[in-house]
Amino acid sequence: MTKAHDIHRRRIPPWLREIAVLVVVALVLSVSLQTFVGRVYLIPSESMEPTLHGCKGCTGDRIVVDKMTFRFDDPEPGDVVVFRAPTMSWNVGYTSARPTNPIARALQDAGSWAGLVAPDENDLVKRVIAIGGQTVQCCDAQGRVEVDGQPLDEPYVVMDFPFVEDTLTCETAPRSGRCFGPVTVPSGNLWMMGDNRSGSADSRSHSTDELGGTVPVGDVIGKARLIVLPPSRWGAIESPPIQQH
Repeated sequence: MTKAHDIHRRRIPPWLREIAVLVVVALVLSVSLQTFVGRVYLIPSESMEPTLHGCKGCTGDRIVVDKMTFRFDDPEPGDVVVFRAPTMSWNVGYTSARPTNPIARALQDAGSWAGLVAPDENDLVKRVIAIGGQTVQCCDAQGRVEVDGQPLDEPYVVMDFPFVEDTLTCETAPRSGRCFGPVTVPSGNLWMMGDNRSGSADSRSHSTDELGGTVPVGDVIGKARLIVLPPSRWGAIESPPIQQH
């Protein structure tokens, strides 16, 4: 028995055993890093234009999402974050990217676990506008979003619905498409909006769901830090403080 065991050991070259160990270690590191530290996400839509590119017909940005920060601190107004769809209303229009073939699907699920394939979930990216306990609405006389009665400073908003004093406001008929609220955000939740205000299905679009359009902090995956692809778009993602203190 010992002799047979020795023969079996001699049949496996040391270099092959070393490669197998390296592969296992690499997979464990990949899973650990992407689960607890950060991972790359593709921006699939134009809802965060021009901060993040996901426009139709263009190469979508790939961003690095930091999963560590919110293990120690809660998201703050102005942060760009990635989060899971909190209710079914956020999943309208979303379809699984997995193939129907059960074997191919199982392989992709395994690849997702190893960090080699994107997870099969509806992950969204928006900007935090208000946090639990705050009241958010639009608009003031200049067409700005207000939180607790104070207008926000939002230099990143380039595309928005028209707002014209005395012609198209929240008091005219018809009223401006900017108008919503007031909404008081429940404790532990967030009010999310896309930077492309006229092209984003965000908290405003889901205000009639069971969470009033808000997103629980527990559904936040992480903070968007960097654009890494395409190379021409490389750079930090700005998360400026937007509320006056």
